[in-house]
Amino acid sequence: MINQDIFRAATLLRQGELVAIPTETVYGLAANAFDVEAVAKIFAAKNRPFFDPLIVHTDSIEKIKSFVADFPPKAELLAQNFWAGALTLLLPKTKLIPDLVTAGLPRVAVRIPKHPLTLALLRNLDFPLAAPSANPFGYISPTKAEHVAAQLSEKVALILEGGECEIGLESTIVGFEGDKTVIYRLGGISVEEIERIVGSVEVKKHSSSNPAASGMLESHYAPRKKMFLQTIETLLEHYKAEEIAVLAFNTIQNKIPLANQKILSPQGDYLEAAKNLFDFMRILDEMPQKVIWAELLPEKSLGRAINDRLKRAATEKL
Repeated sequence: MINQDIFRAATLLRQGELVAIPTETVYGLAANAFDVEAVAKIFAAKNRPFFDPLIVHTDSIEKIKSFVADFPPKAELLAQNFWAGALTLLLPKTKLIPDLVTAGLPRVAVRIPKHPLTLALLRNLDFPLAAPSANPFGYISPTKAEHVAAQLSEKVALILEGGECEIGLESTIVGFEGDKTVIYRLGGISVEEIERIVGSVEVKKHSSSNPAASGMLESHYAPRKKMFLQTIETLLEHYKAEEIAVLAFNTIQNKIPLANQKILSPQGDYLEAAKNLFDFMRILDEMPQKVIWAELLPEKSLGRAINDRLKRAATEKL
């Protein structure tokens, strides 16, 4: 079930089966993007609504240009700077991409993942892979092979073991509306990095229905426990200290037992915090405490993307 056999993975994908693949962001649940029946299996396995589009993965810009209708100059610039990597571009699709992949929308989300095992797999395929995160819809994204096995083992033919994800946060999705560059989903490449290449950008707020791109739904990435973002003092008015699990950026919360706490990065490093985010959320979700308190990060660098995930995972009110 879990191994590094890319040739077996390629055979299964050619047969229309599902294979979990490692990337530098999170593990993906992959199927032949040109095969409608195979893509439908992704939605069924994840219990994912059909109005939520998927991201298509391959290993070269040349392959991407074979199934998109336009590749504008700003897209070229971003691709040259960030591929392979945690950048997804939203581009007009051709008829090669089934409407099921894009939820009937005219643009397809595409990227080249930066993981040697998955790149080797993609080079062995003559079709791209549609691959959302390999988890039940709405739950915390997987950053290790065992996360996938714990949740979807009976629904995938093979899980490629690629180790822990390097970034641990989904890709940044960028598209173009006229002359504007638009970030539809904050992710593993920061706003500042994008702006250094193409100038100022617009950041879209997430949507509650009919999202333009993957990962734009208002509620997503959530643990099973209630998670709150209010002050720890507010939470302590409703719960005992020992009933609260803590997900903090770089500081220990003195009012909560130390054993109940996970610190994303004691040094305050945003890359380390991003890498640990989903793994620590899973650990806290499995602990016996009743609720999770999460600390928002400063709104800069990858802090914006981490905060985006925390806000969508959190319960609004006590």
